[in-house]
Amino acid sequence: MTLPLRGIIPPLVTPLKDSETLDREGLERLIVHLLDHGVHGIFLLGTNGEGPSLGYGLRDELIAHACRIIEGRVPVLVGISDTSLEGSLTVAEAARKHGADAVVVAPPYYFPLNQQEVIDYYRTLARRLPLPFFAYNMPSHTKIHLEVPTVLELRKAGALGIKDSSGDQFYFYSLMEALDGDPSFSLITGTEMFLPDALLYGGHGAVPGGANVFPSLFVRLYEASRTRNLEEIERLRHPVMKIYNTLYAISDQPARITLGIKTALAVMGICDNIMAPPLRKMNDEEREKVKTALRDIEESLLLVTSRS
Repeated sequence: MTLPLRGIIPPLVTPLKDSETLDREGLERLIVHLLDHGVHGIFLLGTNGEGPSLGYGLRDELIAHACRIIEGRVPVLVGISDTSLEGSLTVAEAARKHGADAVVVAPPYYFPLNQQEVIDYYRTLARRLPLPFFAYNMPSHTKIHLEVPTVLELRKAGALGIKDSSGDQFYFYSLMEALDGDPSFSLITGTEMFLPDALLYGGHGAVPGGANVFPSLFVRLYEASRTRNLEEIERLRHPVMKIYNTLYAISDQPARITLGIKTALAVMGICDNIMAPPLRKMNDEEREKVKTALRDIEESLLLVTSRS
């Protein structure tokens, strides 16, 4: 894995046959779909992968089969966020055993913690991890925001970078300023709309959920941002906004983005939209709206392509 880690690294949806059974065929179709469209890495067991909702045995099976399918063609990152240190280490060991390249870990998300407790936790975890790690800032889910000085301490503890899903663009810029162009530390945004600005001002890539469905769109947006092709960026913003305004806005459930992405993949025939509890899949009416949204987004993409 070359550092800093760069590019489009989709947070892979976890295809399921039921809440306890991995859909291996759907998993292979999804990974092939992503690799064929040029993604630069794959992130397993993140938020869109429903990682915290899956049993440890299922997580192990997913890592094993995903790594077998990917065969080292792109780096594999594995989410190990958990409420306990030992839980994170269990998944980290599975990642090592099956050939993943690194792990991604958010702070424990049950007890309220101060920044020093977060730093101490990461230091303790880092000493026992069998793989390199990336920090994960996801305050909407963990109730803990990794402050800039904390991130600098995590870098000292061995973090290779950070995936920031705070949705706070000023915070991302503050990280860039504090890190001062450190070539060994990757700044990855988890907010799809921030990708161009992140790349233009010193970031390295993105973990966009929508890349599960439209990987080539986000690869093109990455390349346009990397080469500072402002006209292409402007064109590609329209289908990305269409994803936000249609696919991500169908369900009224708080996890509507994950639901929209998984249902879109079901409509495309890649995998079913079965969710792990406590999430529930979209109903038939919502699924029909997803079909309409996909047509609208594809029309927007065709229009962009015709103007390129």
